[in-house]
Amino acid sequence: MKELVIAADRNNLLKVQSFIDEQLEDAGCPMLTQIAIDVAVEELFVNIAGYAYDQEIGVAVVQVEMLDDPLSVKITFIDNGKQYDPLAKPDPDITLGAKERKKGGLGIYMVKNSMDDMRYEYKEGKNILTIKKNLN
Repeated sequence: MKELVIAADRNNLLKVQSFIDEQLEDAGCPMLTQIAIDVAVEELFVNIAGYAYDQEIGVAVVQVEMLDDPLSVKITFIDNGKQYDPLAKPDPDITLGAKERKKGGLGIYMVKNSMDDMRYEYKEGKNILTIKKNLN
């Protein structure tokens, strides 16, 4: 497992994506899968940067673990900002038009539907959000 500890600042998104992309490229991840992972990472990291610490800049920990059988990647985001479970919120009604839908929730919905697994836990004062994507 590789780990990046970084300021939870939107300006660090490219560093986070580069860190993850390096692991994916070493594993031979298909480009379309890598793009889906990059979109999910952007949504999750930007949410941490924008909401976890209010007006302050806190720390985010990003862990990347390559798994076998099946070949997959597990990416974990850890922050000690305010507790928030994005999976507790109901999915948006995508049958409604954009103007009729409530604001928010679409990004997490996209992450849930593009990854093979997504889990959240709050443990010892930390938000721990994990996504998993099969690479085959």
